[in-house]
Amino acid sequence: MDAKPFAPRVLPASTPGLATGAPLAAPPGTIFVMSARGGYAVPPRPFTLHFGRGDGDVHIVIGADDPYVSRQHGVLICDGRDWWIQNKGRLPIQVPNGPLLLSGHDTLIAPGYTPMTINSVRNRSHVLEVRVNAFDPAVRAVRPTSKTKPLDVHELSRTEHLVLTVLAQRYLLAERYPQPLSWKQAALTLGQVPGQREWTPKAVEHVVSAVRKRLAAGEAPVPGILRDREMAEPVGNTLNHNLIMALLKSSTLMPEDLGLLGEPR
Repeated sequence: MDAKPFAPRVLPASTPGLATGAPLAAPPGTIFVMSARGGYAVPPRPFTLHFGRGDGDVHIVIGADDPYVSRQHGVLICDGRDWWIQNKGRLPIQVPNGPLLLSGHDTLIAPGYTPMTINSVRNRSHVLEVRVNAFDPAVRAVRPTSKTKPLDVHELSRTEHLVLTVLAQRYLLAERYPQPLSWKQAALTLGQVPGQREWTPKAVEHVVSAVRKRLAAGEAPVPGILRDREMAEPVGNTLNHNLIMALLKSSTLMPEDLGLLGEPR
């Protein structure tokens, strides 16, 4: 499809949202952006799309009645192909699978659907939905009847699977603010699993460390699971959290794995 006929435009008021797909036929690289107040679409071309509280000063109005949201809170910038988001406001922007986007910082927007959140005071949140049409034809060819593509599950031994399930049990139980178990807590829990040998904190650490080293050096290395000078203390907790998140996202660990511990599924 030729990108020239598709000019930047306001999305129809009837647009329900972007989570289920692009609301209009558009060329690859087109960005769709929506807030509770409406949306906008721009094809891949040098362009700066503004969002914030200032009705009349921005393309996308967000947090119109929230004085903590800046009048021009941020911009979405295209260099002709890729799209970037930059925070120009005071409140951070939460981008999925990444750190908070602080004032003055920017980050590349991946193809697909990315819901971003500006969290204000008194638990108020303002969602900025973003969808970028992928350039990959295989992505655009997916239909409701297409077969589900399997994730790249990380290979673990039975012992490693059990130990990681114990370490990640707070995540698998969907606790609100989960953290990895300590080595001592994991060893005590493993000791209560029927048929298990006596575990020590050092033995648990040895198994988990071996998994981190292996996955960090694989064909698709998992980032953030080996010690780095820039990591804040406690380093071990951060490394284990990053490891657990990688295992959850790849479906290597799933809630039904709690059955290994003798707990109800």
